[in-house]
Amino acid sequence: MRVTTLSITSRQPGVAQVTMARPAVFNAFDEQMIAELDAAFTRLAADDSVRVVVLAGEGKHFSAGADLQWMQRASTASVEWNVADARKFAGMLARIEACPKPTVARVQGAALGGGVGLACACDIAIAADNASFSVSEARFGILPSVIGPYVTNAVGKRHALRLALTTTRIAAAEALAIGLVQQVTTLDALDAMVNATVKELLAGGPNAQREIKTLFGQLEVGPITPEVRELTAQTIARVRGTDEAREGFAAFLGKRPANWIPQ
Repeated sequence: MRVTTLSITSRQPGVAQVTMARPAVFNAFDEQMIAELDAAFTRLAADDSVRVVVLAGEGKHFSAGADLQWMQRASTASVEWNVADARKFAGMLARIEACPKPTVARVQGAALGGGVGLACACDIAIAADNASFSVSEARFGILPSVIGPYVTNAVGKRHALRLALTTTRIAAAEALAIGLVQQVTTLDALDAMVNATVKELLAGGPNAQREIKTLFGQLEVGPITPEVRELTAQTIARVRGTDEAREGFAAFLGKRPANWIPQ
C-alpha cells in the first residue's frame, strides 16, 4: 500500500513511530487513513526489530477524529456500505489494541471523537498539558459506538457515559484524573516523557510483554474465579520455562543488563 496519510519512522532503535500526517485537517481520519493505520500496525506487529510503537499526530493537534466529509458521505450511503465501512474502523482499533508490542499514544492539542478512541486503544497515553479531549459524536447526531468499548475500558462506564452524553471537552488534568491518560507534562517536555517511558518499556522482556498483553486482555474487573486462577497459574508456569525468563534471572543474579536491553 502507498502510504499517503501517515509518516512511519524509527524514533530510536527498536522504537517505531506512526505519525498521522494530515495536519491541515488536524489529523482527522478517513477511509484511507484507517486502512493505512491498520496496515502499519499489522506490519509493525510482525517486525521482530520493533519493540515499541508510538502513535503521534503531526502539527498542533493529535487527532480531530473522523473526517466530517467522510461522515457526510456515510450519512447518504446504504446501510450495507455503512456496516462494511464501520467494520474497517472497528478492525483498525482492534489491531492497535491487540498489537503484541507495547503502544504509546503521544497526545498534544485536541483529541476529539475517534481521536480519543485512538488514545484509549493504546496501552499508555501521555499528554501535553495543552491537550484536550471530547467524545463529541452526539453533537453531530451520531454516537461513539466503535470507540465506546475502548473509552469505557480506559475510564469506566460512568465517566464514559458522561463524556459521551455531554460531549464536554476536558483538559489534560481531568483526563489524567479519570484515567484517560496516565501521564501529563508540558508540551516542551512531552517527547522527553515519551522517551522515558519507552526506556522503561525496553527494559522489559519482549516475550514477557507479549504475554502480559495476552493475559491482561483476558482478565476482567470482578471476582477472581477458579478459571481465572488456573489461567494465571498455567501462564506463569509456561513462561517461567522460557529462554527469556532464564536470561532475565541470570542477568539479575549476575548484576548485568539482560540481553534484550539496548546498550
